[in-house]
Amino acid sequence: MWRQFRKFSSSSTAKEKKWDALIIGSGHNGLTAAAYLARSGLSVAVLERRHIIGGAAVTEEIIPGFKFSRCSYLQSLLRPCVIKELELKRHGLKLLKRSPSSFTPCRDGRYLLLGPDKELNYSQISKFSKSDADAYSRYESQLDKFCDFMDPLLDSSTPETLQGSSHLNTRMKHKLQNSAFWANCLRRALHLGQKDIVDLMDLLLAPASKVLNNWFETDVLKATLATDAVIGTTASVHTPGSGYVLLHHVMGESDGDRGIWSYVEGGMGSVSLAIASAAKEAGATILTNAEVSKLMIEDTGRVHGVLLADGTILHSSVVLSNATPFKTFMDLVPDDVLPHDFHNAIKCSDYRSATTKINLAVDRLPQFQCCNLSHSDAGPQHSGTIHIGPESMEEMHSAAQDAENGLPSRRPIIEMTIPTVFDKTISPSGIHSLFNLGKHVIGLFIQYTPYKPSDGSWENPAYRVKGSRTSLITLMPFRTESFAQRCFSMIDEYAPGFSSSIIGYDMLTPPDLEREIGLTGGNIFHGSMGLDSLFLMRPVKGWSNYRTPVEGLYLCGSGAHPGGGVMGAPGRNAAHVVIEDFKKS
Repeated sequence: MWRQFRKFSSSSTAKEKKWDALIIGSGHNGLTAAAYLARSGLSVAVLERRHIIGGAAVTEEIIPGFKFSRCSYLQSLLRPCVIKELELKRHGLKLLKRSPSSFTPCRDGRYLLLGPDKELNYSQISKFSKSDADAYSRYESQLDKFCDFMDPLLDSSTPETLQGSSHLNTRMKHKLQNSAFWANCLRRALHLGQKDIVDLMDLLLAPASKVLNNWFETDVLKATLATDAVIGTTASVHTPGSGYVLLHHVMGESDGDRGIWSYVEGGMGSVSLAIASAAKEAGATILTNAEVSKLMIEDTGRVHGVLLADGTILHSSVVLSNATPFKTFMDLVPDDVLPHDFHNAIKCSDYRSATTKINLAVDRLPQFQCCNLSHSDAGPQHSGTIHIGPESMEEMHSAAQDAENGLPSRRPIIEMTIPTVFDKTISPSGIHSLFNLGKHVIGLFIQYTPYKPSDGSWENPAYRVKGSRTSLITLMPFRTESFAQRCFSMIDEYAPGFSSSIIGYDMLTPPDLEREIGLTGGNIFHGSMGLDSLFLMRPVKGWSNYRTPVEGLYLCGSGAHPGGGVMGAPGRNAAHVVIEDFKKS
């Protein structure tokens, strides 16, 4: 299915008409917005800078025969309403559930498996602590309850104050809608009860370390769970508010099973392809190699189209940006158009990242010595996310402190995934050839790697010392191989010989993620997910409902409510706001 990327190419007809809506960027949110807008009867064109659609949810064959989910690598957060309303399964979306879903090897020879099987969880945690095993099901139940409370907030626009002048009827209708929103929140809060509301506030405001210390005593269990609280951020487990990020990453589901993360057959690009298929079926046009260089703004302050990098002007009275807020307002909006306060707030938002993604092609599965197996076949330890590195929250904090001091973590946090255990379509093993049997795709999601290291530069070949193995295929010559070798050596501690299995790899540091994928600062969420950057504060205070100070310009990406991850919620919600505004005009 990945080859369908090729059919989305530029068309001269796009230059000859005025569109109802143009969408900048073909990330999954931009495609989602396009699908809903097209289904409402609007003429829509999606403009993608790269040769391939999907943004960060993309499948790319970097090494011949090996297809990588190059950035995002697991699916859970995609909203059920998006899957259902766009009929994504009919359009080819196939989820591959993982059980068990988590494996943490320990340096002392023990290991921890976790997943949807409650009996397995109890048995595994009991190896370390009977009281923790008893507490774990209660912990999961509480998180499920909190997720149920938060769910409606994700699938709706925020109750933002109206900006600018409006007719009396519009203002009254808006006030009634906002009143209904808050009344619904109050009803759900009363149903939840005071104790649970207090516990929810504690989770949202507290450091993840405090939350997990209150529940458990086992270091390796807490470290495994704490990964969800810091993934994609620069925060430590001791950072206040990191508990929300933990909750954000368990809000999703796979085919109705809460908190279960799945692989997607064909890689994460298949999510984007399925949404694109729904959008095209509804009449949307998707153009690749169509980089937007500027927004066209009338003297009245209203958008009237975009200027492409090749000089082409496309006309539209509405533009939705799936780019980051910084890219949208600092690069694409002409100078002196935005109010000073808004411009300053966008400019000063936190776009820092400490994330590096390494995609590897290997000729055999890693063999973890703690499992003490005599065969090389895939086992339960290979099916889920494999947690390598820090085995306590204090070790995780030390890794974060390294980055805070400007250095890549000495013992980084590594999440390893091996999708080819389930999905044979993305490796040469899927081709009927005995020569290719045993080859796999592996993804490493790594923290912490500062955007600008204090002891060198990711752009300096001298800082990126070449490794010793021959035939390594890197996207950029000699890039960060010293840090890559550090990560590979750490994996060798748990799975001896792993380094020697590597055929080649592709590595994306924060500057690479910014340059290749368009993520400002390399931030996978389009901006910090701190409590000061959520809900009514996202992207900035006063502009959380997808509208912007530029009339006709909307945000539809992860920089808008409810935030990052492959959710589709910002795209869906933004489209509904645009459709509502079209009805008023």
